[in-house]
Amino acid sequence: MDTNIAHPPADRQRRRHSPEFRASVIQACLQPGVSIAAVALANGLNANMVRKWVIEERKRSLPAQAHPSQLVADRGSPPAPAFVPLALPAPSAASGTIQIELRRGEATVSVNWPVSAADECAAWLREWLR
Repeated sequence: MDTNIAHPPADRQRRRHSPEFRASVIQACLQPGVSIAAVALANGLNANMVRKWVIEERKRSLPAQAHPSQLVADRGSPPAPAFVPLALPAPSAASGTIQIELRRGEATVSVNWPVSAADECAAWLREWLR
């Protein structure tokens, strides 16, 4: 006879982290090339919670935004362009050959195909392998 004894769930308490600890974790996350998930894992924290801390810190560090009706347009300098077109050199024609060697038992088939006709080579190989 099997009996299951129901255990009441243990009271889980939220961990409280000191402001100094939070600040050190946030500073680690703000370093260039550092993953928030990696910092959270290294400190035994949930990555979503740490991301929330970072977002809150960024909001706190931004200056208070003025209401749009209080903003005055600065017409002294034109806005910087968001996109700068660049001229790229034309791609050079591909040179060389595609070399395919197929072996089955004693038979060997070698095919040389120009790289400029790679699409045709792929179609031929697809048909040949059917």
